[in-house]
Amino acid sequence: MSVTLRKRKNADESTTLRLDIYDNGRRWVETLKHLKIVKAANVADRESNKQNLQQAHAIRIARANELESNGYNVTSEAGKKTIVTVWMQSYIDVYTKKDKRNMQGALNRFNAFLLETKTTTLTFGNLSALLIEDFIDYLESNSTGEGASSYYNRFKKMVKQAYRKGLMKSNVLDFVERKVKGKAKKKDTLTLDELGTLAATPTKSSEVRKAFLFSCVTGLRWCDVKSLKWSNVNTVNKQMSLTQSKTSEEVSTPLNDTANKILGEQGDPKKNVFELPTANGANKTLKAWVKRAKIKKKITWHNARHSFGTNLIFNDVDILTTSKLLGHTSMKYTQRYVRTAEEMKQRGTDSINIDM
Repeated sequence: MSVTLRKRKNADESTTLRLDIYDNGRRWVETLKHLKIVKAANVADRESNKQNLQQAHAIRIARANELESNGYNVTSEAGKKTIVTVWMQSYIDVYTKKDKRNMQGALNRFNAFLLETKTTTLTFGNLSALLIEDFIDYLESNSTGEGASSYYNRFKKMVKQAYRKGLMKSNVLDFVERKVKGKAKKKDTLTLDELGTLAATPTKSSEVRKAFLFSCVTGLRWCDVKSLKWSNVNTVNKQMSLTQSKTSEEVSTPLNDTANKILGEQGDPKKNVFELPTANGANKTLKAWVKRAKIKKKITWHNARHSFGTNLIFNDVDILTTSKLLGHTSMKYTQRYVRTAEEMKQRGTDSINIDM
């Protein structure tokens, strides 16, 4: 068993750092893409190269001890030498699940926290429950809604993996007493009546108008409606199929009459369905449009998706069907729309109280 750090010169005079790993008769190479050594032109370049090389050595030590722990089922001393953030970055680099971006976000926040507390070279041997509780406080102070909870869950996932790899003698999370607070921020939704009012209100951009209303009746996110091509829709069969950009989930959605009316005639399969401006430009137009319609709610493009989900539940579509139409990876996300729909129904019954 061995892990060797090797350097490979590139045509641009930079150097790629790689780990040559050998274990149980099997050899493979792990390229440390985020730790390239550049041709030093100034002091800053030299310092950056030095730090990258140090991180590469730390990753080499971590990899070697991981192999040792797995091979002999013992807890190694790697944690005393391995920098937490370096190991976490190496873990994320080879991470293949759909929440990779969220994992990176959690590490970015942990890096910012360590920078603020001047503990950037923290090793697993010094990762304590008290420090993690301070990190929770940091997340709650710098996050909105469920952000703190989401990032902390990803952080815990990495710490648990490090424990399983033998970088800690005990799972430090077992000694953390603080719980993460923070609930999902309540988001405004548009009722079917309000959508009708909005549709009847003129706006400067017909493309923004069509695309937003289409999102309201299909549940598409901004990134998906922006890149939607005619090859994704079939106006004859009233069907839309696409891979969601955020989750990589395959979604197939029946198109109702409103959606088909918005689309009009089938276009060139290679072209976008809607010609839209930037997200900021579209939301600026949307804000003015909602104000002109005298709808007193804070509406951005993502509220179209929330409106779609809530209106489905409000109109007695079951939660499983709603989840599939939205392309959710977990039913817990769909549950939010159930609560909002129940509140709408409660307000509806409250409006017909009789004085007795």
